[in-house]
Amino acid sequence: MTMGAEIICVGTELLLGDILNSNAQFLARELANLGISHFYQTVVGDNPSRIKEVVALACERSQLLLFTGGLGPTPDDLTLETLADFFAVPLVEHPEILADIRAKFSQRGREMPPSNRKQARLPATAEVLPNPLGTAPGVIWQPRPSLTLMTFPGVPREMQEMWRCTAVPYLREQGWVQQTFVSRMLRCWGISESAMAEKVQTYLALSNPTVAPYASHGEAKLRITARANCRDAALDLITPVEQEIKALLGLDCYGIDGDNLATVVGNLLRQRGETLAVAESCTGGGIGQLITTVAGSSAYFRGGVIAYDNRVKTGVLQVDAALLERVGAVSEAVASQMAIAVQTILQTDWALSVTGIAGPEGGTATKPVGLVYIGLATPDRQAICFRHEFSAFRGRDWVRHLSAHTALDILRRHLQAD
Repeated sequence: MTMGAEIICVGTELLLGDILNSNAQFLARELANLGISHFYQTVVGDNPSRIKEVVALACERSQLLLFTGGLGPTPDDLTLETLADFFAVPLVEHPEILADIRAKFSQRGREMPPSNRKQARLPATAEVLPNPLGTAPGVIWQPRPSLTLMTFPGVPREMQEMWRCTAVPYLREQGWVQQTFVSRMLRCWGISESAMAEKVQTYLALSNPTVAPYASHGEAKLRITARANCRDAALDLITPVEQEIKALLGLDCYGIDGDNLATVVGNLLRQRGETLAVAESCTGGGIGQLITTVAGSSAYFRGGVIAYDNRVKTGVLQVDAALLERVGAVSEAVASQMAIAVQTILQTDWALSVTGIAGPEGGTATKPVGLVYIGLATPDRQAICFRHEFSAFRGRDWVRHLSAHTALDILRRHLQAD
């Protein structure tokens, strides 16, 4: 039998795509961080016979089974009943759990519905896995030698709290955590995954730490993962490799782990005591939205103008109407005037502007869908313009996404170069 863990997510809503399976992603990362091997994931609907088929197969190949979902009070919440039936163990009501459920309803000023009583019934030989946030407890159960089951509710916040507070300490105590896996994610913008991989090709052959390239939402990433007996030892393995790779990537690498372009740009502006404004056409406020998702961004972000209609470009931003007529809104000259104008109006150190054709209509032979001009006004009141032709095959939102993020990246590169 494989010494490893298996994640089994129960819920027809997962199969239908109504809910994103974030629980599997969370548990997979947590298992990797603990150094516990994890080879299989399964999603199964709320059907007892199919749940039993999944459990029978999992018992043959894994020693730690982690279940999420199916612990609620409704008739289709069948995980514990099905597991108890599969292992031929009766369900037993726990008075202390029932009292806890009633107390939680009382705290909300409500009376416990009769259906919630089923949540106090657990397999007779199982230990309680407490749920401090919700009404559905889980179990830690060894129904067979060398087989451990843990069940969690499908609500991510409850599952994660139960995992951290009870499951992880239990796994450490039981000797499951032999080594620690630690990862560092290097995040890049403005370079493709393949070009990034070529730059760091020699590092992709390392065994400890390992280096693996990824790409998502226009961003290229490198995950550096080390295994060791403790976190500090793993970080000691990661640090020199991280520094060498960063040197190779240069300004293409904008941050690590939880960084994003908005947080990095915000930190740079804050450190310099400088301010930013934006003038947006095709992104329709997308840059401003990215910036203002960062708490405290009012310290450096003054605001912006959504100049979607040409009358706003000429009336508010004072773009030359004759210029608009001659070269069109999607042009280097108009992007430059937009950036300087919003910088002047809002009295900022820096300003960004975007004008382009997001599609699906509006493109021509000389100005295709995906053509975007990004203007940058610098503290010396000069405008620099950047022309991009983004791939339009993924649609309008994709062009807008790339435009907004690329605008932040342009500013970021200037700030870091300084």
